[in-house]
Amino acid sequence: MTTAAALAALSVAACSSSSSSSNTASSTAIFGSALKQDCTNVADVLSDGPDPDADPVGYAEAQILPLRQLTIGDAKLHQAVLTLAGAYQAFSAGTKPGGGAAALKVSKAEAAVNAICPQAAQ
Repeated sequence: MTTAAALAALSVAACSSSSSSSNTASSTAIFGSALKQDCTNVADVLSDGPDPDADPVGYAEAQILPLRQLTIGDAKLHQAVLTLAGAYQAFSAGTKPGGGAAALKVSKAEAAVNAICPQAAQ
């Protein structure tokens, strides 16, 4: 009986542990899926508007509000997107729109978004 009880306990522990890792994998898949959708939404917003090469200031202006209106579940991506929206606002509203330091801020903010969502901000 003692051996049977020990085997039963091991069985339950094994089931419990595989269930636990299954739940963890499931949570990761769901979270990964949510982040992927957030990235898709960011990329969709950034692909809209004027051609950034032809009208960089107009493109920046067109992105500010849509970026700020996005609902993003991932905290890091949300902050990166808000930073990008702020950089676009500075880029388009400065005394020299599209110039110098504001362009550098946009570049850094785009890189931060791309670090989370590769190729989203091009």
